[in-house]
Amino acid sequence: MRVSTRVILLLALLASLLSFAKFNHCAENNWQSPDQYVHACYSDIPALYGERGLDKGVWAYSSGAESVEYPVIQGAVMWATAKVIPAGVNNYFYGSALLLALLFIFISLLVFKMKPEFSYLLPLAPAAIASMYINWDLWAIATMLLAIYWFDRKAELASAIALGIAISTKFLPVFLLIPIAIIFFRQEKMAKFVKYAAITLITFIAINLPVALTTPEGWWRFYDLNLNRGSDWGSLWYALSNLGLDLTHQNYLSVLLLAIGLTSLAIYLLQLRTPPQLAQIAIFVMIIVMAVSKVYSPQYVLWLTPLAVIALADKRDLKVFWFWQGAEILYHLAIWQHLAQVTGAKFGLPVVTYSVITLIRIGASIALLVRLAARHQSSRVFPSQFLLSTGESYP
Repeated sequence: MRVSTRVILLLALLASLLSFAKFNHCAENNWQSPDQYVHACYSDIPALYGERGLDKGVWAYSSGAESVEYPVIQGAVMWATAKVIPAGVNNYFYGSALLLALLFIFISLLVFKMKPEFSYLLPLAPAAIASMYINWDLWAIATMLLAIYWFDRKAELASAIALGIAISTKFLPVFLLIPIAIIFFRQEKMAKFVKYAAITLITFIAINLPVALTTPEGWWRFYDLNLNRGSDWGSLWYALSNLGLDLTHQNYLSVLLLAIGLTSLAIYLLQLRTPPQLAQIAIFVMIIVMAVSKVYSPQYVLWLTPLAVIALADKRDLKVFWFWQGAEILYHLAIWQHLAQVTGAKFGLPVVTYSVITLIRIGASIALLVRLAARHQSSRVFPSQFLLSTGESYP
């Protein structure tokens, strides 16, 4: 279905307002527990405003072990908005939500430029609407999508800089370097990949080095937390543990499954007849990473939804898209109702049911990956042929 820029703008604005209405219940009730879980309107924005000293104007990384648990740009955004917005937890949430709404509108318009025929799906996706103001992820998602947009349009310098900024905001986009390397390899342009990766790294260092040198403990907190954390909410490992399969060495198993998944993806991409666009395959990387990671935060669906939309091939993919969105909204309700029970609500979701729904969500995301990958099956070549591929068709 073809839509205009005005329609996308209107839909994105409507989605932002609907999401705000959902979260505003908690703002009006002072973000109390278990109410904020019962009504599925919990947000990290007000929670961390006081817990990380942002209400006192404290620099995001100056508190050592109490510093914000995010990369540099996200921490700077959290701190800067707290400095500019009038004091008060709800003022902070409303101001931050306004900026996130503007980012969502920008992302919707960018998706329209990349995939106009399916762009309406992003502002209509229920799981994305439900998750818009949980965290600050949209700042990183916007720059990641810019990196993808520019890469596929051969603006590689701008893309590399945008990717470095995205990684400095939320670390997840670093995994896009894998399909980018494969695309350059398929094009026999590995020197360009080295240059691209170097620019990304230089951008990352330029942003991070001042903070790492001046407040090293606070800067390192994000990386230390992710290296040493155990299985957490939403993860495969947490669900299996609750269902009686408490595997040991979960850190190693997570890394092993990630390596297997990314290696399988690399082999698959190397067998395609022509080098794919980054926009077509970025979703594969993110699904693999999120399926085996040690945590899956509810707002992570905001990363997957625009990538899924721009990867859709035709209307036959819509059924699996909506099936996956249904599983994501089911998980969105499950995590909050389980936390409601944990925090003393009269009604809630038992841990076993929550864990089963977690596995359903993971399974639905893998089904989406398999369906989208199958769209490329007709473009496959024999393994011995991929080194010859420079973009021409094979007989």
